[in-house]
Amino acid sequence: MFSTLPAQIHVQPIPAFNDNYIWCMHDTDFALVVDPGDAKPVLDYLHAHKLKLCAILVTHHHQDHTGGIAQLIAYYPDVPVVGFSGSKVNLINHKVNEGDSVSIDKLGCKFDVLEVPGHTLDHIAFVGHGCLFCGDTLFSAGCGRLFEGTPAQMHASLSKFAALPGDTKVFCTHEYTLANLAFAEAVEGSNQDLQNYTTWAKQQREQDLPTLPSTISEQLAINPFLRCAETTVASSVNSYAAQELSTTVDVFTELRKWKDAF
Repeated sequence: MFSTLPAQIHVQPIPAFNDNYIWCMHDTDFALVVDPGDAKPVLDYLHAHKLKLCAILVTHHHQDHTGGIAQLIAYYPDVPVVGFSGSKVNLINHKVNEGDSVSIDKLGCKFDVLEVPGHTLDHIAFVGHGCLFCGDTLFSAGCGRLFEGTPAQMHASLSKFAALPGDTKVFCTHEYTLANLAFAEAVEGSNQDLQNYTTWAKQQREQDLPTLPSTISEQLAINPFLRCAETTVASSVNSYAAQELSTTVDVFTELRKWKDAF
């Protein structure tokens, strides 16, 4: 892991569509954005704060994460577009794999790349300076749907996140928190940390404030998809599946099925 962010660097959510967040990391001059599904709110933000775009990070190929790239690079033609080497996004011009690192020199930042298939097969995440940009792999109190990958792949991907330092800030790309918490409470309603977090999240949304970023330690305490080894979660999933599941991957598999039908 790299050092924490310098004091002059800020990470702000740029709302897009109904519930997307395009994360913007910037100082007083330069900015990078993560998963710009729509160019207009990004350009508006850059203009309002007198910032110049210096990098685009792409976690996966879905349109609501990539649809703004073409317009952004029309305005900023020399900007690196960083994404997975096997991605379907043909505008990526800086291709990376797990084990690679990405230096954003104008911001003095550096990120390690994690391959995290499950939601899609080309999904990656960027981690550094106490920050995790995880796309649609991990949500607050939830995880992404399995559109392309297997439950075992997603479980392994989430395990990579669970191994990060607890104070790592988790920058998910959708405001799905309240819906995820409703499911988490159905799974593990006795979890006091979950109850407390739900109260806080509802207060945030009542004020139209984001529930993100979260932290890894918060998610380990409340997110059922990171808690498949906990007896309370496994017992609840066993009851739902009407069978005794023998491994955490089996628990995760049935838990994801439960969430899909919830």
